[in-house]
Amino acid sequence: MDNITKFFDPKTVAVIGASRNPNKIGHIILSNFVDGFKGKIFPINPKIDKVLRHKCYPGISSVKEKIDLAVIAVPAPVVPDVLEECGKNGVKACIIVSGGFRESGKIELEKKMEKIVKKYKTRVIGPNCIGIYDPYSGVDTIFNPRYKLERTEKGSISFISQSGATMSVIMDWMAMRKYKTSKLVSYGNAIDVDEADLVEHFANDKKTKVICLYVEGVNKGRKLMKSMKKVSKKKPIVAMKAGVTEAGKGAALSHTGSLAGHSDVYHAAFKQSGVLLASDLEQMFDFARVLSTQPSPAGKRVQIITDGGGFGVISTDWLIKNGMEIAEMGESNRKRIRKLAPVHASVEGVIDLTGDATSGMYKECIEASLDDENVDIVFVVALFQPPMLTSDLVEILIEETARKKKPIIVVSAGGSYTDVLKKSLEENGVPCFSYPKGAADAAKCLYNYSKIKYS
Repeated sequence: MDNITKFFDPKTVAVIGASRNPNKIGHIILSNFVDGFKGKIFPINPKIDKVLRHKCYPGISSVKEKIDLAVIAVPAPVVPDVLEECGKNGVKACIIVSGGFRESGKIELEKKMEKIVKKYKTRVIGPNCIGIYDPYSGVDTIFNPRYKLERTEKGSISFISQSGATMSVIMDWMAMRKYKTSKLVSYGNAIDVDEADLVEHFANDKKTKVICLYVEGVNKGRKLMKSMKKVSKKKPIVAMKAGVTEAGKGAALSHTGSLAGHSDVYHAAFKQSGVLLASDLEQMFDFARVLSTQPSPAGKRVQIITDGGGFGVISTDWLIKNGMEIAEMGESNRKRIRKLAPVHASVEGVIDLTGDATSGMYKECIEASLDDENVDIVFVVALFQPPMLTSDLVEILIEETARKKKPIIVVSAGGSYTDVLKKSLEENGVPCFSYPKGAADAAKCLYNYSKIKYS
């Protein structure tokens, strides 16, 4: 496991297949490292002498310094020879982004690589993957140009994906919404390092608070289940299983060469292992950003605070459908709220401040909810369209969430003005949803993990 650290925090990196052609994978990967990596970079290509102002070497053996990580981006038939050279020269971690192996019927070529891995005890991610993005260390093997695929900022969600394309789209989508990440890994065909190894590594990674797992098929099911059982009490794991239909299973086999298996078996194994199941990728990250930013609730009693009655009703419905309860705040705290709330506001059960709500009213309601022993989760619906409600509420929500006294989940629906405020909330660790259903699902997930963690 020590060598797995080399993937994420190397001091020296070799890019094998570096190129001067800006459209080639080897050029894009090298450019990523030149732009963001703080360690030493060694381009490898016997046909050129310099690239991106860096001396180019004919092979790993010609580099005098010890290489911690090698990124291999050469045609599939050449990969075994390159891997052998890495092994001979003591490289302990290799990412093989090249495709054209088991997933395309070249099983013997992949088996040849597996033998080399065992011979030299080299740790390998891939082949047929896009590898790693780590905003902390600057390791970035993603060969999608940055003008097409935005990178995420430093955060605490780590994402493990069998699919490289899925991972790249997810990262672009997360960056646009200002969701932050710790590490993202596409492991492809997994001839060595697999999802179980990565789950265990992230369990001990101080920068990771939540582990997300996208799988199509697993080759070592018992190993993964054992790892997830061990890790899930320490950190939440959110998983999504793809390839649930017969057609999807066939697509998974041709994609990464993995057998998808029956989804019911996977779901049962995940539940037994303390894993939180997501129905799709968007829900996976809805869960993750709440789990990574909010404390565990003591129970499932939710206090809704809203300035729109209809959204209060919809929120109530979705929370109840999820098995949650609407909190009944104590009389002393309701009195606090009545002193500031409009006379026509409702403070019984759901607190509806109506369209006359101000940021000051929200602040008093939130603080009363955090102080009340009958409230476990604070569910804030903030519709910014009414004239009395100002953007000051964003700062109030950030400050109250930072206290970490109880979970605070926000719903804010609207257009471009609302979207700017939502991004500000996300940047500052306040999970914000566009519609009550996603927020209610996330609240239930947060409660479910509290039961897993303390069971």
